[in-house]
Amino acid sequence: MIYSSELIKGTLKTIVLKLLEDNGRMYGYEITQKVKDLTGDRIQITEGALYPTLHVLEEDGLLVTDVEYIGKRVRKYYRLSNEGKAKTNEKVSELRDFIGTIQFLLDLKPQNS
Repeated sequence: MIYSSELIKGTLKTIVLKLLEDNGRMYGYEITQKVKDLTGDRIQITEGALYPTLHVLEEDGLLVTDVEYIGKRVRKYYRLSNEGKAKTNEKVSELRDFIGTIQFLLDLKPQNS
């Protein structure tokens, strides 16, 4: 099952921040592939969703970018700023609490994977 873009949209910032916390710096395509790999293809992030999110996080001061030239191509890497590191913990805690609230609200039992 692939999750709907509606579900992913509300968690994308948190997903990106946490991935960057865990992996240091990453470029856009690498982020999409890592999410796909980690979720067994259940979460597939499109470029149309990812890049606007990266730009907003950068504008908010949560990400810093580095540019590298690979031959004739330019690769833009993203990493957490100091403010981004602090915000990541806050966003993950908020999402964890939200998931617990939804489980309670819908009377769902956690699945054992």
